[in-house]
Amino acid sequence: MTGPATSRTSAASTILPESCAAAVTPGQVFRSPVLLLAFGFGAGLAPRAPGTAGTLAAIPLYLALSQLSQGVYLALVIAISIAGVWVCQRAADRLGVHDHPGIVWDEFAGFLVTMIPAPVSWLWVLAGFGLFRLFDIWKPWPISWADRHCKGGLGIMLDDLLAGGFAAVVLNVLVRFAA
Repeated sequence: MTGPATSRTSAASTILPESCAAAVTPGQVFRSPVLLLAFGFGAGLAPRAPGTAGTLAAIPLYLALSQLSQGVYLALVIAISIAGVWVCQRAADRLGVHDHPGIVWDEFAGFLVTMIPAPVSWLWVLAGFGLFRLFDIWKPWPISWADRHCKGGLGIMLDDLLAGGFAAVVLNVLVRFAA
């Protein structure tokens, strides 16, 4: 027999039924390297606003990476984004849900994109956080289009990378006016 039922049976122990997808336990996340990354080192387990929790959890990573040269920072943001497509796809496959709310690696990447033009200070971290969350939640076009039409790991990542790009443009304008 072939078809979706057969392809899922071989990995039945690693895929949650869609009806139970929200019930991811800390044990599942912390035992799986893929889920650990996808869930932002546990931030995605937050019972409310896991995307906001994921963005908050990305701040220490940003602060560490911001100490590097701009070129190295950009290279790492690109690498984190490309790896995120794979990580998010694997996590979605394992959970049996396209874009589980607990998958927040896309928030990490989107926030890092947001912070590209920002000077390193808490004022700009807060501004970047607010702008990224605004665009990630509001989802103006083309972010909303990407969110609805792009599937898989790329789809999970793309809307947040676009939200990060929009937020980076606004943040860049604010930085230039503040100078």
